[in-house]
Amino acid sequence: MDLQWLFLILIAVVIVFGVAVLVVSRRSGSTEAPPAPPDRPATPPPDRPGPGETAPSGTAVLEPDTVEPEVVEPEVVEPPSLRARMAKARSALAGAFAGVMGRSGIDAETWDELEEALLRADVGVKVTDALLDDLRARVEATEITDPAGLLDALRADMVERLAESERELAFDPDLGGPNIWLFVGVNGVGKTTTIGKVGAQQAASGRTVLMAAGDTFRAAAAEQLGTWAERAGAEYVRGAEGGDPSSVIFDGVERAASRGIDLVLADTAGRLHTKTNLMDELRKVRRVAEKGAGRVTETLLVIDATTGQNGLAQAREFREATQVTGVVLTKLDGSAKGGIVFAVETELGIPVKLVGVGETIGDLVPFDPAEFVDALFDH
Repeated sequence: MDLQWLFLILIAVVIVFGVAVLVVSRRSGSTEAPPAPPDRPATPPPDRPGPGETAPSGTAVLEPDTVEPEVVEPEVVEPPSLRARMAKARSALAGAFAGVMGRSGIDAETWDELEEALLRADVGVKVTDALLDDLRARVEATEITDPAGLLDALRADMVERLAESERELAFDPDLGGPNIWLFVGVNGVGKTTTIGKVGAQQAASGRTVLMAAGDTFRAAAAEQLGTWAERAGAEYVRGAEGGDPSSVIFDGVERAASRGIDLVLADTAGRLHTKTNLMDELRKVRRVAEKGAGRVTETLLVIDATTGQNGLAQAREFREATQVTGVVLTKLDGSAKGGIVFAVETELGIPVKLVGVGETIGDLVPFDPAEFVDALFDH
C-alpha cells in the first residue's frame, strides 16, 4: 500500500512539472503579433478613403493631428538714442536747466546760471551772448514770463541757429569723373577711422569707392585705411612711406577714373616730419587732386569734440588752406563740450555734416540740429 501511494505521488509530480514547463515555454516565445487571418484582409477604416479613393458623401475625413511649430519673433534691439550717447554733453547743461526750472521767476541768478552752463558746454562766448541777449529782450517785452518759457525759447533759438546750413554731403553724379572727398585735420582726431566709416557707408549705399592713403608719414594710417577698404570692398591706393602725398592721391584719382569708380576718399597728413609747412602741402594736395579727371566736391575737416576750443584754433588754419566745406565732429559721445557744434558753425562759418557718437560704423551719423538740441535739453 505504501508503494502504491508513492507511485501515485511520483506521477502527480511529473504531471505538474510538465504543465509548468509548457506554460513557461509559451510565455518566453516570440512576441510578434500573429498575422491577420486570411479571411480578414487589411483595409482602411470605413471612415477613411484608401489611396486614390474619395470619401463617400457625408463621410467626415479625419485629418491626422498636426502641431504648429512655435514661431519665435526675433528680438529687436533698438540702437542707443542720441540722448543716451550724449550723456556727458547733456550733463553740462542739465544742472543749470534744473536750477532754472526750480525757480519761481526769472532773476539775475537765472541769467548767471544759463551763461555759466553754456560757456562750460563750449557753446562759445559769441553764441552765448547772442542767445542770452535775445532772451533778455523778450523777457523785458513780457513775451517770456516764467522759467519754463525761458528754456523753451532757448531751445528754439539754438535749433534755429543750426537749421539754415546745408548738411548733405556733396556728390555730383554728372561730373564725368570721380568725386573726390578730402579729409583734413590734425593727428589723433579720428580722421582715418572716419574715412573708413564713410567709405563703408557709401559702398553700402551702392556707390563704388576708392580710398587713397595720402598720409604717407604714418605707416599705421595707411595700414588702417587698407583694413577699412578691405572691409568695405573698396579699391585702395597707397604710396611709399614718406613719399609725396599729392602723387598718391593723384594716382588714386586716375585709377578711379580708369575703372569708372564713383568716389575717391583721400586721407591727408595731420603733421609732417619734414620742415615743409603742413598747410602748403595740403594746398598742393588739393591742386594736384583736380588735375586729372576728378573734382573735389567735399573737403571735410575732422575735429575731436573733446578738445573744445583748442580744436577750433587748429581748425581755423585748415579752413583757410583747404577751402573746408564741412565738419565731422568725432567723439561727441565722450565729451561734456557738446556746445562746440555752435562754436564751429559760428566761428568757422562751416556746417557740421557728420557726428561720431560711438565706435561702430553706424555710430557716424548725419548731424540733425533738432535731435541734437533735444538731446542736450532732455534731462
